[in-house]
Amino acid sequence: MFHYFLGAVQYTDALHAAYARINRLFAARLQPLLRDDDLVWVHDYHLIPLGRELRQLGVGRPLGFFLHIPFPHVEALRALPGYESLVKDLLAYDLVGFQTARDLQCFKSAVAEVLGPGALRTDDSVQHNARRTRLGVFPIGVDVDAIQQEARQSQASDSVKRMSSGLLGRRCVIGVDRLDYSKGLVDRFLAYERYMEAHPESLNPLTFLQIAPLSRADVRTYTEIRRSLEQAAGRINGRFADTDWTPIRYLNRNFSHETLMGFLRNACVGVVTPVRDGMNLVAKEFVAAQDPADPGVLLLSTLAGAAEEMTDALLVNPRDPRAVAESVHRALSMSQDERCARHERLLRVLRRNDIHAWHGRFVQQLQACVEPDVVNRGALVFGRTGSGQ
Repeated sequence: MFHYFLGAVQYTDALHAAYARINRLFAARLQPLLRDDDLVWVHDYHLIPLGRELRQLGVGRPLGFFLHIPFPHVEALRALPGYESLVKDLLAYDLVGFQTARDLQCFKSAVAEVLGPGALRTDDSVQHNARRTRLGVFPIGVDVDAIQQEARQSQASDSVKRMSSGLLGRRCVIGVDRLDYSKGLVDRFLAYERYMEAHPESLNPLTFLQIAPLSRADVRTYTEIRRSLEQAAGRINGRFADTDWTPIRYLNRNFSHETLMGFLRNACVGVVTPVRDGMNLVAKEFVAAQDPADPGVLLLSTLAGAAEEMTDALLVNPRDPRAVAESVHRALSMSQDERCARHERLLRVLRRNDIHAWHGRFVQQLQACVEPDVVNRGALVFGRTGSGQ
């Protein structure tokens, strides 16, 4: 639902009860561990009710929550039975953070629907049941220096050397994504097929490498996505391949993070085209991994949260195969001067909002919920802290 796949939503009273029970159990185990000077930072949709459960156990310490995925507009949110409880649960926290300003505005639309517009304050806070909940935008980032080091060091690894030698001098377009329905992988393959139809003169000197590690392989929906992607890759390769060239190399396996950074560095175009994403750190990793003297070009979905910051990428609608195909062609034709200029501006954005700045800003605002001299330690963090893939 949060990714706007409303047709895939399955709701039952039993599932809702299990969700509540897990959060209640989590709170019961956590509460005895908390000390008087602790901050608690909860991550992602799995644990939305945790704050309310902790409050009911008498926890008065500052509680923060960060949502890694999109927050939908209330018109989509209303499709979920009992959506009002999710909105009220988030207001049990002292600070609620979102990836983008758009997500924040969507949450405000839900607050206005559930509690009335009067609950919203002009300072981006909500007043409910004598509690003030501050709202903020905290775009998650990456460790730029660490990625650059990994990307350089990995050039000496066997996996990266085999990848480079296997290209036989061809240029590489790359995608790295979890095998997930939100990533738009089948649409991406169809867009690349459209590119090959429109630009047959440039086919053999180019290889599209798509890495899609398994994700939730025991869930039927993900099995269907894998089957669709394999069928699309097989059909497209059968149509365009030559005796010495395969246009799409599709790898359904995991690689180490350092190896992936090496793959990204060696690609001339990074294609990141989710149909909906809270942020998408692969886009940021691709930019950070590039050689500044000869960088590749990022092609980025407008429906990824990263698009709000990374305006010097080539921004595309992932549902428009013609536009994606033409953006691939533009990226491959771009001059080195333009590539370097775009990369330099993107890198400045990455450094301004890197992983350390993201963490520091959130904890600082959470600490502001209490007297500064009370908090002596950092935040206790529960849930997901973000993943590049």
